Amino acid sequence: QVQVVESGGRLAQAGDSLRLSCEASGCTFRSGAMGWFRQAPGKEREFVATITWSGGYTVYADSVKGRFTISRDNAKNTVYLQMNSLKPEDTAVYYCATTGDWVAFRPSQYNYWGQGTQVTVSS
Repeated sequence: QVQVVESGGRLAQAGDSLRLSCEASGCTFRSGAMGWFRQAPGKEREFVATITWSGGYTVYADSVKGRFTISRDNAKNTVYLQMNSLKPEDTAVYYCATTGDWVAFRPSQYNYWGQGTQVTVSS
């Protein structure tokens, strides 16, 4: 069984920085990737970023390029999302998930999900 747990979400002000953490357990995590998604009320779940376990290849959504950085610690089975220059439109529940694919952008490509962590950015 695989468990995914996000943490670090909180209330922040526009321009602030925040780091989210995601710890996964229950498998080897020697292949595939982990990704961050976010979902605002009334909106569909949106791809944010992904990083492969092997090589650390990263892909970002256009909306967060230059502001967010995804990273990993393979020994801890943990990925991070460093969020800088936060904007009110970044407000959402942020989810971390695992995928067996090298790179995946659609929620349906991810198999295990965390419960999410709330990020609220005030103006």
